[in-house]
Amino acid sequence: MCRIKFMVVKFRKRVLKNVGIVSGILLTIFICLVLLIDHYVSRSVYQRLYNESYRIPRVRVGLLLGTSKYLSNGQANLYYQYRIDAAVMLFRTGKIRYILVSGDNAHRSYDEPQMMRNDLIELGVPKEKIYLDFAGFRTLDSVVRAKEIFGQDSLIIISQKFHNERALYLAKKFGIEAYAFNAKDVDRYYGFKTMVREKLARIKMIIDIIVGTQPKFLGEKIEIR
Repeated sequence: MCRIKFMVVKFRKRVLKNVGIVSGILLTIFICLVLLIDHYVSRSVYQRLYNESYRIPRVRVGLLLGTSKYLSNGQANLYYQYRIDAAVMLFRTGKIRYILVSGDNAHRSYDEPQMMRNDLIELGVPKEKIYLDFAGFRTLDSVVRAKEIFGQDSLIIISQKFHNERALYLAKKFGIEAYAFNAKDVDRYYGFKTMVREKLARIKMIIDIIVGTQPKFLGEKIEIR
């Protein structure tokens, strides 16, 4: 009886050891895949990223990608503020004539496009030069809707560099001639969680492209004029 019990315990240990080895291998493969895709996306679009406004080509419409104005703890979201500043600067220097603000408006109490519009107006952008896309639930939705709903085949995308890279990759895949202006980034400590999420978001983006994912909503076309 004792011998049988000993053999069962030994077998369990062996199984757990093998499971641990397999899990470790799978985790290593996943991490390598994440890093490989992350590098591939960045290298695919680096020539269309700009840090200086005077270098970027003039394009009629700038696509300002939305984010929340405030963090969950109530503090101001620096990603938001820096994107607003970048869009205003591009408009003032004549690099863009219109700003298409695309963000999440999933319910009445949360309205990214309207918040950004209000702040753009406060900083001197004329109301009639701003268009809102309330169905930019994801970056894919924002990019595809800019073409399919707002009729833009050429854009300057405005966000932080890590986000711009993914948006540019999507634009390329959906036949949009796009450039991107990198808004000021935040320090590594502030944006650590965001950077981790971004690497996973790139995996999801590749899957979306492979399976042909489309925006959640399309609808009637809106002319920017």
